[in-house]
Amino acid sequence: MIKNKRYIRQMILPEIGETGQQKLLDARVLVIGAGGLGCPVLQNLASAGVGNIGIVDGDVVDETNLHRQLLYTLKDCGNSKAETAEKAILELNPEINVSIFSEFFTAQNASKIVEEYQIIVDCTDAIAVRYLINDVAVAKRIPMVYASIHKFEGQVSVFNYKNGPSYRCLFPEQESLSIVPNCAESGVLGVLPNTLGTFQATEVLKIILGIGTVLSGKLLIYDALNFQTQIIDFPKNPRMIEKGIINGTQILNRKKRNEDLTPEAFFEKCEQQGVIVIDVRELEETPEFKGENVVRIPLGQLEEYSKKLNKNQEIVLFCQTGMRSQTALNYLVKSGFVGVFHLGKGIESLENQIQ
Repeated sequence: MIKNKRYIRQMILPEIGETGQQKLLDARVLVIGAGGLGCPVLQNLASAGVGNIGIVDGDVVDETNLHRQLLYTLKDCGNSKAETAEKAILELNPEINVSIFSEFFTAQNASKIVEEYQIIVDCTDAIAVRYLINDVAVAKRIPMVYASIHKFEGQVSVFNYKNGPSYRCLFPEQESLSIVPNCAESGVLGVLPNTLGTFQATEVLKIILGIGTVLSGKLLIYDALNFQTQIIDFPKNPRMIEKGIINGTQILNRKKRNEDLTPEAFFEKCEQQGVIVIDVRELEETPEFKGENVVRIPLGQLEEYSKKLNKNQEIVLFCQTGMRSQTALNYLVKSGFVGVFHLGKGIESLENQIQ
């Protein structure tokens, strides 16, 4: 019997009651991304009593995050988002269990991270990571609760719910490295991700409790500037489902390859004759890493540049944190390149080892 007064107001609801609250306490939800969307998702799930929450984020808190990522304060700047978010939601509800993964979600660590979870919440802003989350979720046959934001608008949906449509059904993958602008480039109204993240948390609770109408096969579009909402229906695409299952199964069953280089292995690779080292950051980003075999090709230009390369050519990629270089690695491998590596945690992991 649940004696905690914390949940009494929602347990009064006949759709929830003590049975529903126990379902929440037993649930296992993985939140990928502890930023603008992830913060309200984590706050709401923890407060509602979702008993087992996983947090995946390899980033650190920055002052530019604070207008929208309300789990963090000025004193948290420079600290791990995953660790800081864990502390914050345990202060909200110390009775839940929280597991953290202070790393970015990749094909290399996906199998280890998702193993115990029943629902995945996509709170990322990277298109390549969304396809990865989708494929893993499809292969595991668990729901993916999705949202994305842009300036004053956002959208929410639930994929892979009870054999429903997937992310690929709505957004067939383009084998391209064209980049969708993120908040840092296009800006965002601070309250917007909090609104959309709350929508995501609502869908998670409905899925766990088995109540209401879940946004499966439906895309909710929210226009904050004009306070308008629209729901668009979209169908299931069996071919896209099959593609997701194949990709996801390969990811979940893959053996760990040494694609992620440590700083030591990175320096060793860079000194090897014939290796091309590609910096996929934008031209203005620092610190600069120089070398006779180092070229700077921003991620958006890599697709065109790669056409000039031999697919047997050994390539080492790097960026600031490892996210863009992982995206570049995935693209090159899909394109048939056989000797591709990247600096796993980006140039930031080199600390004082470069001038």
